[in-house]
Amino acid sequence: MLHALGEDATDWDTVAPSFARSWRVFALDLRGHGRSDWPGEYSLQHMRDDVLGFLDALALDRVDLVGHSMGGIVAYLLAEDHPQRVARLVLEDVPVPRPREQTTPTRPEGKLTFDWDMVPAIRRQIDTPDAGWLERLSRITAKTLVVAGGPRSHVSQEGIVELARRVPHGRVVTIPAGHLIHNAEPTQFTKVVQTFLKSDEQPCPASEA
Repeated sequence: MLHALGEDATDWDTVAPSFARSWRVFALDLRGHGRSDWPGEYSLQHMRDDVLGFLDALALDRVDLVGHSMGGIVAYLLAEDHPQRVARLVLEDVPVPRPREQTTPTRPEGKLTFDWDMVPAIRRQIDTPDAGWLERLSRITAKTLVVAGGPRSHVSQEGIVELARRVPHGRVVTIPAGHLIHNAEPTQFTKVVQTFLKSDEQPCPASEA
């Protein structure tokens, strides 16, 4: 499980115990976040390589990956470049890799649980992504569930639909809870995602779940 920008592994605490009843669950602090190193050198590709190194260190040959927002970008980059390592992929409210309007983030007050220097570096890549990321979505072989947050999310929902369409085995389900789906609607999120992970059948739309 891979968290969003500025979060850490504890962001999954509301849903991880439910998944742990059926799976061995690893929730990571990506570089620059939480208890992982804050090396001062940041990119989404570095985060992808860190996750791959984690899988190698634990001899995890093939896994299911769940990623929220930035963590979802890291997840699909890994699935693009190492498709044999990902069996199933869940992308929670993840933007399609297309250029978007750039904004300047403001540093929050007080002590942070992440390296602020990481934020502008990652935001630049999300705002102006490598064109190859979009093209390589077609390389993903994992069965993929894209969970959209609906109109309350700041992420383009049309882009999320495009993301799901470009992945060969992509499906989209909308849970209209905004960007923080797994925190706002943890029961609905876990039901939809666990149904997908356990079954080859088309998951029920959120309105019917």
